[in-house]
Amino acid sequence: MGPVTTDLSKSPGDKPQGGPPPPDRPRSSATRDLLMDAARRNMRQYGMLIALALIVVLFQIWTDGVLLKPNNVTNLVLQNSYILVLGIGMMIVIIAGHIDLSVGSLAAFVSAACAVMMVEHDIPWVLALVLGLAIGAVAGAWQGFWIAYVGIPSFIVTLAGMLLFRGGTQIFLGSRSLGPFPEGFQKISTGYLPEIGPATNYHNLTLLLGLALLAFALLQEVRDRRRQKEYELEVLPRNLFLTKCVALAAAVLAFTMTLASYRGVPVVLLLLAALLIGFGYVMRNAVVGRHVYALGGNRAAAKLSGVKDRRVTFLVFVNMGVLAALAGIVYAARLNAGVPQAGVNFELEAIAAAFIGGASMSGGVGTVFGAIIGGLVLGVLNNGMSLVGIGTDYQQVIKGLVLLAAVGFDVWNKRRVGS
Repeated sequence: MGPVTTDLSKSPGDKPQGGPPPPDRPRSSATRDLLMDAARRNMRQYGMLIALALIVVLFQIWTDGVLLKPNNVTNLVLQNSYILVLGIGMMIVIIAGHIDLSVGSLAAFVSAACAVMMVEHDIPWVLALVLGLAIGAVAGAWQGFWIAYVGIPSFIVTLAGMLLFRGGTQIFLGSRSLGPFPEGFQKISTGYLPEIGPATNYHNLTLLLGLALLAFALLQEVRDRRRQKEYELEVLPRNLFLTKCVALAAAVLAFTMTLASYRGVPVVLLLLAALLIGFGYVMRNAVVGRHVYALGGNRAAAKLSGVKDRRVTFLVFVNMGVLAALAGIVYAARLNAGVPQAGVNFELEAIAAAFIGGASMSGGVGTVFGAIIGGLVLGVLNNGMSLVGIGTDYQQVIKGLVLLAAVGFDVWNKRRVGS
């Protein structure tokens, strides 16, 4: 039996004004109101999903079907993997109310350090990988200390870090490129899952993983709906919920079949999936994730509620350092060399992915899934414009306008809600 609520604005003796109570709303009107309310509450995320779908359709038509060919879809994943990794970390930093300008330079620094370890000192690639991630953690802890415990603004600290790590990259490499790398290291970014089972026209292991993903996604939708009902929250009508599940299943199956018809699932896609699921769970369900949102939404209120703001901020930047190192490793593995130009403008791409994906300048708003959507919007724009022959100069102009529109929409939406 649900809780009993009382309207304290009226006394028990008050009588309703204005005649008899209005009749119940028609079912179609209630459904429409429910959809409008859901759209308002999730406008940024739904808007970016719709925008991504429209961009895909546009370039699919414009490129005569080249955009969604299996080899090009796989290339999209490989080309944007390091930006997506950075976008996840940057989204968390922005949710906490900070910014990190050093991630591109730190990625370059770690890639250069790994190159020196493997090529010049013959260190096994697994150990070089672990040491590279450790370097990222130490760099993130260094910056987090100055931001969280000394109180220097993150903009200044990470700007200094950008110069520091870029200089360190030049010290390691100078003007040379250092490679090649061991085959195992290269497969971090260019490897695929092995084939199993009988010979077919598709990659069997990819099909199995796709079916497992579909079952997991549908089960999660059912669980979320059941949980909303338990807390007496409004849920979509059954027919609309089934339509949503069918659309989700169609998207998962289409993506699975596309990958399975080429070379299967890239190793880096599994890495991205693990990051998405892991950080998505932490930000939604773990205490530290709720603390990050609380600090970004209202730092003073969060501190009064017992949130240890310094420790949370410190951990946020340690995490960003590790993800920046991972992005640098993925980038170096794709190039099969450590290059001094690595990481240039990566921080801008990551920040753009976060804001396009729903982050707010004021903090406290955003999702890990939104960062992936924002990164894919940029990736599809880059790939599609290159396929149709648009020059890099015009590409930069268009991406700048997209970023401006996303942030402008966030400002407009806040003013509309607040009015």
